[in-house]
Amino acid sequence: MGHNPRSERFGSSLGWGLHDACDATGTDSGGRGGLGARRLFVVRRRHGRGCGPRRDRGRLPAAAATGAAPEKGATLGGKGSACALPVTFGLAADWKPQAVEVEPGSAFAEPGQQGSATMICEIDAKPAGNIGYLRVWQGKGSGTTPRAALEDFVAGDPNASKAAYAEIRAGSLAATEVEYTVNVELLDEKKTEHAFAVSTPAGPVVVHLGGLDSQEHEEMLPAYELAKRTLELG
Repeated sequence: MGHNPRSERFGSSLGWGLHDACDATGTDSGGRGGLGARRLFVVRRRHGRGCGPRRDRGRLPAAAATGAAPEKGATLGGKGSACALPVTFGLAADWKPQAVEVEPGSAFAEPGQQGSATMICEIDAKPAGNIGYLRVWQGKGSGTTPRAALEDFVAGDPNASKAAYAEIRAGSLAATEVEYTVNVELLDEKKTEHAFAVSTPAGPVVVHLGGLDSQEHEEMLPAYELAKRTLELG
């Protein structure tokens, strides 16, 4: 059974992506600590101490430091994997996937929606040493183009700006990719995010990479590129 996405995204109304954060004790934000704990986390982060199983910035693994392909772990999306998806793709080693169930009309449905897309899976980078998630979203309409799905997805984030789109290939599939900026109001800074979309018979699929900040995001890009390079229809 999937978990509720509120645990990672309820802070989006504050404009700073608590869904990619951890609390002051170094655990997943997960709704287990009060807002005061998260404010303490912000102070600690600004003083460079961060939280969670962080690695030394000066000794990143080769994949993060050079953009080289990371070690491949499991393949996600197929029968028996953690998330049943319309597509399959390779995961970076140590990233932990979990299915997400969004109950329409529930009090916690909003964090699992962005535009017309619904979150169906997230892959946690914390076991690999970063703070962020690779998330999979299911759009509506088998005839929806990747570009239309992605524009709708970005428009669903009120803090998104400076979106730059490109037509690419994801595996063997035609895809659209976007790089954009998110304004993190509570931290008084901006961060970069990426997403790509493909069409499937079940409707468009958006694969999105966030991150606590732009540095975390950059370190996680090789895992995102692995997913994009290995993607196939399920």
